[in-house]
Amino acid sequence: MPTHRWRKSSYSAQGANCLYVSAPDNATIRLRESDEPDTILTTTPTTLRALIRSAKAGQLDDLGTA
Repeated sequence: MPTHRWRKSSYSAQGANCLYVSAPDNATIRLRESDEPDTILTTTPTTLRALIRSAKAGQLDDLGTA
């Protein structure tokens, strides 16, 4: 697996449950969580931006409530 320069989110507290982000180029963003560092999600800046906007607008609040 290639080595990536990971940055911890400023919203992550010290300790567990930290989100790390890597952007090896302008077209790719990689995300991983501290508890599962070998599980890496890959997306584009446009798609991640849309997800963040949807979450901020409350459009995802009902997910997982069935």
